[in-house]
Amino acid sequence: MALKLYTYWRSTAAYRVRIALNLKGIEVEQTSVHLVKDGGEQHSAEYVAKNPTHLVPSLELEDGTVLAQSLAIIDYLETLQPDPALLPKDPVLRAKVLAAAHVVAMDIHPVNNLRVAAHLGATFGATPEDKQAWMCHWMTVGFEALEQMVRQDTKFAFGDTPSLADICLVAQYYNARRWGLDLTPYPRLTEIEQTCLAVPAFANAAPEVQFDAQ
Repeated sequence: MALKLYTYWRSTAAYRVRIALNLKGIEVEQTSVHLVKDGGEQHSAEYVAKNPTHLVPSLELEDGTVLAQSLAIIDYLETLQPDPALLPKDPVLRAKVLAAAHVVAMDIHPVNNLRVAAHLGATFGATPEDKQAWMCHWMTVGFEALEQMVRQDTKFAFGDTPSLADICLVAQYYNARRWGLDLTPYPRLTEIEQTCLAVPAFANAAPEVQFDAQ
């Protein structure tokens, strides 16, 4: 059995993994886990048996082992196939790349996804406008930091080749556009995004071109 990626076209976390797979040229079989239909297929007993977090993505290995969490999956891929590297060897630069990636994956995204929006509505009566304001607030906080953290003199966020920071940024920028965030205060981040999207590995991972896009 080939590697199998459980994904959803609009999931920014799954988007990250698709980019990493493309950059490394690793082929996988993809299975869609619809996050909305029938209350969310990620809550089905069959899927939860594979990934108890009720989240995508999941990567199922050839021996049936299932890996969860996008950054953990990308770390596995980095170990499995080190070239091209998504993390620099220099320890200081590596820490900077990780810090930028973590701003997205650990500061913005945990309070900026579907289940949080649903909870805001169900528990606190948040309106669609409230949810949009919430999402945009936390992305603004993160992007203001990232605009200063990335390098200003390189093609990508921290060098002339894509890194984990670029992967996380591009996926979150998709979400920012979806929620209508004004991105004009972040010219450097926007420049990086456009540079990345010109690379086939990024473009072919984009949500709107996925097999399950609706």
